[in-house]
Formats: sequence, C-alpha cells, structure tokens
Amino acid sequence: MSEANVNKTTTSPAPKKKSGLKARVQKFGSALSNMVMPNIGAFIAWGLITAIFMAGGWFPNADLAKMIQPMVHYLLPLLIAFTGGNMISGHRGGVVGAIATMGVIVGSSIPMFIGAMIMGPLGGWAIKKWDDAIADKVHSGFEMLVNNFSAGIMGMLLAIIGYFGIGPLVAGASAAMAVGVNWIIKVNLLPLANVFIEPAKILFLNNAINQGILTPLGIQAAASAGKSILFLLEPDPGPGLGLLLAFALFGKGTAKASAPSAMIIHFFGGIHEIYFPYVLMKPALFLAVIAGGVTGTATFSLLDVGLKSTPSPGSIIMLFVMSPRSVSNYLGLLLGVTLATVVSFLVAAVILKRDKTMVDDSLAAAQGQMSDMKNGSAAVETSAAEPADVIASYKDVDHIIFACDAGMGSSAMGASLLRDKVKKAGIDMSVTNTAISNLKDEPGLLVITQNELADRAAQKAPHALRLSVDNFLSSPKYDQVVVNLKARDQVSDEPAPTSAAPQATNAEDPGELPAGLNLAVVNEIVFVHHDGHLGTATMATSLMKDRIKKANKQVTVKNVGIDELQDENSLLVVSSPEAAKNLRTRYTQVQVLVTDDLLNSPKYDKMVLALK
Repeated sequence: MSEANVNKTTTSPAPKKKSGLKARVQKFGSALSNMVMPNIGAFIAWGLITAIFMAGGWFPNADLAKMIQPMVHYLLPLLIAFTGGNMISGHRGGVVGAIATMGVIVGSSIPMFIGAMIMGPLGGWAIKKWDDAIADKVHSGFEMLVNNFSAGIMGMLLAIIGYFGIGPLVAGASAAMAVGVNWIIKVNLLPLANVFIEPAKILFLNNAINQGILTPLGIQAAASAGKSILFLLEPDPGPGLGLLLAFALFGKGTAKASAPSAMIIHFFGGIHEIYFPYVLMKPALFLAVIAGGVTGTATFSLLDVGLKSTPSPGSIIMLFVMSPRSVSNYLGLLLGVTLATVVSFLVAAVILKRDKTMVDDSLAAAQGQMSDMKNGSAAVETSAAEPADVIASYKDVDHIIFACDAGMGSSAMGASLLRDKVKKAGIDMSVTNTAISNLKDEPGLLVITQNELADRAAQKAPHALRLSVDNFLSSPKYDQVVVNLKARDQVSDEPAPTSAAPQATNAEDPGELPAGLNLAVVNEIVFVHHDGHLGTATMATSLMKDRIKKANKQVTVKNVGIDELQDENSLLVVSSPEAAKNLRTRYTQVQVLVTDDLLNSPKYDKMVLALK
C-alpha cells in the first residue's frame, strides 16, 4: 500500500451508520450538555455563594446573599445562551443568542435555563443564516455597519418572540415537569428513575441526562427549596464504587489489578467513565449498578437529602461541598452513598463469583467490544494498515487533541496520560483536550476520541488522522501512538544509497570531521527543522542531549526553526546535506556539521570528544 493510499484511508470519513433512538438522544443530549459544561464553574460559584451566605448557610451575610437571585435568573441562563449561540456561529452568534434570551428571562418568573438552551442556539442559527444570505451583497466599507445593526435587530426581534412566545411555553412546560417530578417524589417512585439512568450512563449518555435534564430542573427546585435531590441521581458515586470494589476482591487478571486505582479515580476524582468497561465486560453487572442507584436514591428521598447545586465532577468531595449546612443532610448523604456502594458490591460480587468464564484479558476484550455494543463498527483506524504504512501516516502529525462530549473529565485525564508518555519518550508534541463541538480540521492533527464519537470526529475534522479508543483512561493504543511517532521520526528522509553508488574515499570518510570546524568555541549545538517537519530533528536533539550528558560536557542542545538561528561562531548546526545548502545561503558565521544520519552519525563520537 502506498503512502498516499494510507493517508487517504486514515483520513476518509467513517461510513455512516443507521441512526437509532439512542444516537438521536445522544446527539440532542450532547448539544444540551455542551452548553452547560463550559459554564459549570459558574454553577459551582452560585452553589457555593448560596451554601455559604444565604440565611442558614455557613456564614450568613444578607449583603452578599443578594447575588444569589440575579445569578440564577440572569447570569447562568445568559452564559448558557451565549455558549449555545457561540457553538453555532461564533462570538457573534453568542451575542445574538444572549440578547434573544433576555426576552424569555424577563417574560418569566422562573430561572430560564431551558429557555436559554432554546434561544441561544436559535440566535446563533438565525444570524448565521442572515450572514450567509447577504455575504456577497454588502458593499465594501459598509461591512461593520451592516454586521452591527443586523445583530442588534436580529437580537431584538428574537427577544420579542421569546417574551411573548417561547417564554410562556417554556414556563408552562417547566411547571408541568416540576409537578410531575414532585408527584414522583411524593409517591416515592423517584428511585425507579435509576433503572434508566444507570444503563444510560454506561452508554455515555451521562452528560445528556445530568447537564441536559436534571441540572436545569434541579436548579429551579433549589432556587425555591434551597436544595434538590435531582443533583444526586446521576453523580452518586456509590454504584460505581461498589462495582469496582467487587472487582478488586473477586475479579480476575487485568480487571482485578486495575480496579483499586480505578476506585480512587472514580470516587475521589469523580471520573465515572472509568468503570463503564467493567460493566460492559459482563452485561449482568448492569443489575449491580441499577440496584445501587435505586438504593441510593431511595435513601436520599427517605431522608430528604439534597444538594444546592450540581457537583462537578461527581466525586464524594464535591457532593459534600455542595451539601447544605445541615448535619442531617451530611449524614443522609453519607448513608445514601454507603448503602448504594454496599448493594452494588453485593450484587456484583454474586455475579462475579458465579462467573466461570472470565479470563485475564477479559477487561481488554470488553473494551474492544464497546464500540460494537454501542454504535456498531468503529471509525477507520490506522491499525488496519500495514506497519510501514501506519508509520508513514504519522509523518505530518505535530499535535494531538483528545475530543470528548464535553471536553472535560475523562478526555483531560486521557490527554494527561498520553502527554506523560510522549514526554518520557523524548518527543516534542502538544497533547491537549477539547469538546468535540470545538474540534477544527487543522493540518498535522491527530484526533483521539471514544468509539461512539468517531463519526462526529470524522465530520468535524475529515482531513485529520483519527484514532478511536474504548476508554480514555486505560487504552493500550497510547503506547502504539508513541511507538509510531518514534518510528516515523527515525525514518530517514534521504533515499538509501544503491549498491552501484561509489564508495567514499578517504577524504570523504563518514566518520571524519570536516576541516575548519573549531569545536573548542562551541557552546550550543542546534538541530534545525524546516518545512514544518519536526520529527527527526526532535529525536536527534533528544539523543544528542543524552550523549552530551554522559560525556559531562557543558554544551546546550536545542531544536529550533531554520529562521531562528543566531549567526554566531559559537553555534554548531547539525543538518542534513539538503538543509546545509539553505543554511549557507542565510548565515556566514555559524559552524555547520553535515551528516546523512541525524540520529546516529559516526561523526558524533569525535565531535563530542572535541567539545570543551
């Protein structure tokens, strides 16, 4: 397979899949959660101010408590609306979306979170359509005038529509939903919600459920009652903790060995996604997390436990931080989480002890099956190609982005893990994370996503190299990424000499240093990169640093761009013959050592020996 074919294979969009109910719900829920998650800090700030300064709080303060109502009525909905509009049409869409949301805020007496989720994207969509329609019709010099007035007029019209139309409809729907939720709580049926919530979490609908549905309803309830049990339905860490504890005691192989560390990340770090593969490796374990969730919610409901705001991430620490200042609430919260853990553990323990089929690699096998269980076939991956083609496909990669639903939590953890591996391998590579909605089709990009988001990654970055994994927190593919990066960096860009090539003469001995080099004055060695290719020069820099350190030489080794050099005699530039021609046309003072092999030239031993 040629290199061109490899690139074509790895960058082509994944085949479309049949759209099921779960996929549509996930897409809709992702849109909702992507408006909330970037602003979760503001929700936490509001929750802390409420918990600390309201009457009955930790340190009641009537003056500071005046911030509570304006924040929940204006700040939080406007932030959501701006984010929603910005997702559709950038900053301009965010502004129009925020203006439009003022109509539903003023036209209603309740916090308009759902209204903001409608008007924000609507404002961004409307201004985007307007801009597209008049893009080629505005005379030169009038662009700013038209843009400013069109945004203002569009925002005003949408605000009026929101005031008279959307606001009353949302207020009525919210009131009906609130009545329904209150009825469920009164008749003690709320725990049954976990029958649906726990399996949905495993299918990565947790953001859709929590940020898209429970958080807006919980905020409205907490604004009047001071707390809400709805903030505990999805973030409760008890079911996951009990499951992992059962694996730590009764699991086998990799699953048993990894469970203790997973418990710490899950319970204290609040990254619930880490236990999802453990459930999928044995579908009967759905019963364990469902039983734990129902038990926890039933306990919270019975003891009237609630939180003042959504805990993010869903760690035990954040649950207590967001709890009202009440001993009974603290005790009820602790009891609910404990009972959820115990019940989930007992059910999972019975299932695991009765299971005779689990083997050492069962966790890895389950992770490998996650894509098929959730979305069918995975996105096209480089691992399907021949090894040489895989290495070639990495030739232009200069930054890596982990993309997940919300751009937080597990993707940040995954980016941190790979960043550490890349750093230890001596590879100079940017590794970051973002929400998949913010992903851009950039040159030199390697996108790493979870399997269920592979299609969306292909749509957002069709020309990027893409890799899908089952679990951001424990994928063996990270090691392969590092191996591929190191391998591509060691592949010489120069063609190998043919057997007919003339042998080097004594004057051209590849192990001899050229005459005229004055290495005694050199205090800095530089490997230059040019034409945007950093790989080989980066690896060569790392290897040379090791040589210099072992030789106890006081010389700095760097990797810089060919345009960033200082023209000084104390600078030794190591370059390929091709780069040397470019160097000599630009610089007259720098010393140049030309070699065909930047990684392991036979000249390096004598060069290092001659350094001061």
